Amino acid sequence: MVEEKEEFEMGLPNGVGEQMLAHAFEKFDIKLEQTEFGPKLIGEYDELIKVKEFLETAIRDRLKELEGE
Repeated sequence: MVEEKEEFEMGLPNGVGEQMLAHAFEKFDIKLEQTEFGPKLIGEYDELIKVKEFLETAIRDRLKELEGE
């Protein structure tokens, strides 16, 4: 018997680029779903927490790049 794992949704924050999203899909077990309220990531809770941290770091790094740091 295969145990089904509960899936959760997480909206994408502003500033997530296609490249960041592509890297997230390579690193984590997540899916993307388009809704009337915008794109959402679908996955297990622990995976979404990791994705959130990954995207926050990627956005921070990109902002530093743009500021010339």
